[in-house]
Amino acid sequence: MTMPESDTNPRQIGQWMAANDRFARSLGIELEEVGAGHCRVSMQVTGEMLNAVGTTHGGVTFGLADFAFAVASNSHGQVAVALSAQINYPAASREGDRLIAEAREESLSRRTALYRVEVKTEQGRLVGLFNGTVFRRDDRLADWIEGENTP
Repeated sequence: MTMPESDTNPRQIGQWMAANDRFARSLGIELEEVGAGHCRVSMQVTGEMLNAVGTTHGGVTFGLADFAFAVASNSHGQVAVALSAQINYPAASREGDRLIAEAREESLSRRTALYRVEVKTEQGRLVGLFNGTVFRRDDRLADWIEGENTP
């Protein structure tokens, strides 16, 4: 199914989301690449992000994957909100690791879309495998970016 072209490009959307997502900013998430249905972000694991046994807290890994998911799913210019999200942790990461999350669109329809996000260390070790589904609302991202909509 062909979706209508957005009046806001994916890179603009990603930059706006990175600037306005307070949680992503608090984690130090950096936007690396955005395209239609695709996003790559990264972050450095700090000591404040560790759990009681010295590995990266699962919520931190999930937060990174979730932000990549959010940017990729909103990249078409139509507001998309999560319906469900699930993650597996096949390996642990640790303080000092740079984590890279890459989201890819698996399916896109008028009202829903499916995404897969791989979270890896800089060395390529898979530490998170995230799957998410979004509901695509009627409102446009451009209206949020231009300040016509408010939370």
